[in-house]
Amino acid sequence: MTAPAPTAPSAPPPSYRSTVAGEARDGFGRLLLAEWTKLRTVPRWTLTLLAAVVLVVAVALLSASDSGSSGPEKGPPSPSGLPIIDLGHYTYLPLAGDGSIVARVASQDGGGAWAKAGLMIRGSAERGAPYAALAVTPGHGVRMLTGYERGGAGGGTATAPQWLRLTRAGATVTGYASADGRAWRRVGSVRLDGLRGRALAGMFVAVPDKVDVRRVFGGEIISGAPGDTTAAFDNVAVTPPAPGAAWQDRGEPGGPAADPALDGSTRSGGTFTLKGTGDIGPDEFAPDVTKATLGGAMIGQAAIVALAVLFMTAEYRRGTLRTTFAASPRRGRVLAAKAVVVGLASLAAGLVAAFASVLLARPLLESGGLTPPPLSDPAVLRAVVGTAALLAVLAVFALAVAAIVRRSAVAIAAVLLVLLVPEITATGLPVAAARWVERLTPAAGFAIQQTVTRYDTAIGPWAGLGVLGAYAAAALAAAAWLLRRRDA
Repeated sequence: MTAPAPTAPSAPPPSYRSTVAGEARDGFGRLLLAEWTKLRTVPRWTLTLLAAVVLVVAVALLSASDSGSSGPEKGPPSPSGLPIIDLGHYTYLPLAGDGSIVARVASQDGGGAWAKAGLMIRGSAERGAPYAALAVTPGHGVRMLTGYERGGAGGGTATAPQWLRLTRAGATVTGYASADGRAWRRVGSVRLDGLRGRALAGMFVAVPDKVDVRRVFGGEIISGAPGDTTAAFDNVAVTPPAPGAAWQDRGEPGGPAADPALDGSTRSGGTFTLKGTGDIGPDEFAPDVTKATLGGAMIGQAAIVALAVLFMTAEYRRGTLRTTFAASPRRGRVLAAKAVVVGLASLAAGLVAAFASVLLARPLLESGGLTPPPLSDPAVLRAVVGTAALLAVLAVFALAVAAIVRRSAVAIAAVLLVLLVPEITATGLPVAAARWVERLTPAAGFAIQQTVTRYDTAIGPWAGLGVLGAYAAAALAAAAWLLRRRDA
């Protein structure tokens, strides 16, 4: 009898698909849903999120009430919406359309390295008007200045005497400098939005105030005195001047009568001598109204940190983490799911708190005489949304620390200390040292709230949030490594 021939194994039907990948994708989704269920079904955790919102908004309202009654008034904004200084002394002629102004800065005395003496074309004599200026400085060479920003294009070591020339073509102003009035070099060119029709062309001097900053723990004492500078100009020519125009002076617009000993101009033959006080540029000592309004995040973070820590340590304390790991053995994914859930919950609470703070505080600030920038301002909107992102990253950082130390009180104290101690310490350090403390510690994340570049600004908004994000990522990686190697 012959044995039956072996049959080949049947091939899977054409419609067969492996479900392993789909199950893996669905597994993390189910894990997120499970962690979200844990968070929302514990009443005290929901109340903690609500407490964070209330704390942030309450501090904003208290700050707005106090600022409105006793805070310093914000100066007129520049075209960019930021507080500015537009002082110094300006002597000018109306410029009929396109043209140029040429002059030699014959001498310059007083005011230090950033004293300015040069030429300016601007839209009007009003404070905050668009301008382009070319200036000689004793310590920073010839600079092309615009937009009420510091520094400007140019540089080098050239000092007075120095020939300068500004030319206007439509809304574009270009600056040239020369040592002898024959060989010119181009310093820079700027386009002035809003510069149409007639403009003003003239000579100006400006100088920063002499400011002394003494920092003490919890505050700072700022004192100063106005600087003064004097410069002589000759070989002045405006082409073409407006018919019948005469030289005019603009000192401090809208201010008290200028002191002739410190502010004014005189003319002797073809030489103009200008004296002035005050600078042209950003107001580096202006209050950051938006950051102050969002300052409640410094208090509200305590609730967010507590929530994130307890979200991790509660399962250690109750022993339910073993059940979680039995259902999902890949412990790193469990930690990632917890981080996503607590981060998104904190982000949502932060958005509610930040938007409510800015919107509710605005009427109080306006009633006190302050004019906060609108929510539609890009810097303000970035600070508001960034505050929510800040709280979300803080939550992830706190969760990671809790997974590392496994103790609620220790984790909460550790996170709050690394956030608060640098901020407190920095107020008692010299400005240069304080900047490094605020750049290198997790407290750098609070830079996302700043909308004004001040004299003590340590780091940019996004760079600061990036520093905090790096700490959170490092802590999360360490926590994931320890979770895989330790018993639950």
